[in-house]
Amino acid sequence: MSVLLSDYLQQQQQKYTVTPFLPEVIISISQACLHINREVRLGALDNILGSAHTGNIQGEEQKKLDVLSNQIMIDTLSANPAIAGLASEEEDSFVTANDNGQFLVLFDPLDGSSNIDVNISIGTIFSILAKPDGTLTTESFLQPGRQQLASGYVLYGPQTILVLTLKHGIAMFTLNEQNQFQLTQENPQIPAATAEFAINMSNQRHWQPAMQNYIAQLLAGKTGCRGKDYNMRWVASMVAEVHRILIRGGIFTYPQDQRNPDKPGKLRLMYEANPMSLLIEQAQGAATNAQQNILDIQPEGLHQRIAVVLGSKEEVDYVTAMHNAS
Repeated sequence: MSVLLSDYLQQQQQKYTVTPFLPEVIISISQACLHINREVRLGALDNILGSAHTGNIQGEEQKKLDVLSNQIMIDTLSANPAIAGLASEEEDSFVTANDNGQFLVLFDPLDGSSNIDVNISIGTIFSILAKPDGTLTTESFLQPGRQQLASGYVLYGPQTILVLTLKHGIAMFTLNEQNQFQLTQENPQIPAATAEFAINMSNQRHWQPAMQNYIAQLLAGKTGCRGKDYNMRWVASMVAEVHRILIRGGIFTYPQDQRNPDKPGKLRLMYEANPMSLLIEQAQGAATNAQQNILDIQPEGLHQRIAVVLGSKEEVDYVTAMHNAS
């Protein structure tokens, strides 16, 4: 008997103490992602590829699909009365939704924008927080990642896959012929050891010495101190990188870049690092900023950037120890 997303959420409510109305928020997110999926599938047929000739708050060029996906998320989630506020990678500030809402949703509406026009996997990343008491402000969103109630992503690839955690393991759903998310895998476990890494090697000369040394060890293979050969993979889409790690292990890192000493990393804590780190920990992996557990970091701003090292625990612990020792 097939288990759909709504069935799974009902089972979670019966089995665990799930915050009331949280399943409805997840359903709203899935509905928005179904709409985004339709647009992604159409691509050039709907004239939505290419640049929007605008930039986001980080000064990055926005694609037409970035802008469209962001609006789909805002419109769909604002219609859910349980949602008080939204924060998006594409918005300068937070968006107020419903005065009596109990939840905050943060999201990267379309991760991997550089891959949109070349038809390589992209996705939507989301994080759900409880709204603190009082007036909604920026500070309402600035909660450590460990306080997330749920997180996940939708991968728009050869199959459209929803990956979700309510902090009781992970569930993976595949979009079926009836356009419904159907449960296809539960509780994947990331192997503690790995021989696969993902990093943008073109930035090697800009990394800190500890990361330079770490990658040099991996490239040395069996002839080096690690004593084994490693394979490298790089998709330039965090959703695709994390999904590969959840399925077969590995380590993904986007380290600090010495060209920007005032920015401790490139990826966003609130929209990318926190939700992905929760998923990775739920699968027995680890996630750090090369110094401390990402989920323990106190956010300082909605668009805060950090370095990210996540995946197989032994490898993450190894590279984190190298950075702390230096």
